[in-house]
Amino acid sequence: MDINFTKEDIDFRNEVREWLANDYPKHVKEKTDNGLAITKQDMVDFHKAVSKKGWMGYNWPEEYGGTGWSATQLYIFNQEFGLAGCPPLLAFGVSMVAPVIWTFGNEEQKQRFLPDILDFNTWWCQGYSEPGSGSDLASLKTKAVRRNDLDEDYYIVNGAKTWTTLAQNADWIFCLVRTDNTGKKQEGISFLLIDMKSPGIEVKPIITIDGDHEVNSVFFTDVKVPAENLIGEEGKGWTYAKFLLAHERFGIASVGASMRQLNRLKDIVADLDNDDLKKKVSELEISLSALEITELRLLSALENGGSPGAESSILKIKGTEMQQQLTELFVEASGEYALMYPGPDGYENNDKPAGPDYAAESLSKFLNMRKTSIYGGSNEIQKNIISKFVLGV
Repeated sequence: MDINFTKEDIDFRNEVREWLANDYPKHVKEKTDNGLAITKQDMVDFHKAVSKKGWMGYNWPEEYGGTGWSATQLYIFNQEFGLAGCPPLLAFGVSMVAPVIWTFGNEEQKQRFLPDILDFNTWWCQGYSEPGSGSDLASLKTKAVRRNDLDEDYYIVNGAKTWTTLAQNADWIFCLVRTDNTGKKQEGISFLLIDMKSPGIEVKPIITIDGDHEVNSVFFTDVKVPAENLIGEEGKGWTYAKFLLAHERFGIASVGASMRQLNRLKDIVADLDNDDLKKKVSELEISLSALEITELRLLSALENGGSPGAESSILKIKGTEMQQQLTELFVEASGEYALMYPGPDGYENNDKPAGPDYAAESLSKFLNMRKTSIYGGSNEIQKNIISKFVLGV
């Protein structure tokens, strides 16, 4: 795709590339370049480095400490970080709860939470899905009862959340809770911020099909939450949740990261005698270019005062489908070696079986990426959103 950057845009791109060359933490880069698992401390080091540069608020307005970047700058930043193979910036704080806080929170909440998100002093996780309440999120049952004792205003929370990504590392969780059962189910939901160190919270790991501990179940038993941690109005949580999900879906496409993987795949298949596989890679490259244009259109809408709406579901669907297709093609390129490799961290004494290095992580990534068409609202739900709010059907 040919984009006519201004001189300022080119200068900015050079600045990003210079940071990636000199200030991207070397120990994190070494692991990501070699497909090795990164630790919690690695993620903290990476985010702290981005924060030190002043880029953590890459999608924030300047009035709250953000970069105030143009759509083109945001595009360049995401593309260059993706092409460099950086770990994705954790969305839960900077891209999900932060926009809710600055849009619907009070001034005290903004002062309390936003600076720590920018400095990555707080690791956030998301408490939406529940056992039995995933795509039908409005059916959630985690209950918050408001009480007033001795001039103390608080909620008592009981229930469970599931598929909670990296909750084992999190300091805070933003939760949808049920505060009213009398009306429509969407009208009885509120948005609470909860300290993960609160008594009564238990985190239990869920080991996914690729053998990784990425997601968890989180249980709340008589957890006391100050009423000052309620965002906006009680019973308006569904409105805030939809606003947040639009921001989440907008960022899921990860076009730059997919372009990096595609370039790597093209190098691999160039050495293989497999015309059918080469054709599949070419078709995926065309689709990825079309997705890039769609992302630019939505970035332009943001720059002109809009916000990610139902159209972001298009990015979510196509972006996650392409991520899955990429991992499928890596497995196909690896052939039988994909089944021989347990993954990059599954060896003892570096005793690797024969085969290409790229096969080492092909199967584990294939298995892990089955989740992408489900999280953030399943792709089937996204198609319903497009039908209703974009096509008017």
